[in-house]
Amino acid sequence: MRWLTVGAGSQPDVELTLMVPGPPSLDPESAEMVRKLVAKGVLGAGVLTTDDIHGDYKRLKDRGVEFLQEPQERPYGTEALFRDDSGNWFSFTQPREGDLDMSKDWSC
Repeated sequence: MRWLTVGAGSQPDVELTLMVPGPPSLDPESAEMVRKLVAKGVLGAGVLTTDDIHGDYKRLKDRGVEFLQEPQERPYGTEALFRDDSGNWFSFTQPREGDLDMSKDWSC
């Protein structure tokens, strides 16, 4: 069993664990079901924030990130949507001024 744990240096108490579904935690049939659900995007989404949505959007797109939606204005800020190569989708958001403490370094 192998996995990758990632996190932001400025938030050591927040970690994201990435792993391939399979033994020993899942039998082959269950692992295949999980892979299909992830590919469909039905197991939930992640949210990443930035203080420069347009600049970071361009940099990520130039690096090959597949965006499902360009930055658009929403009641809570400006949001773009992207999908990773496993099918998970993410909201990439610049919150409206004062809605979130943006003092942390979220640069790409």
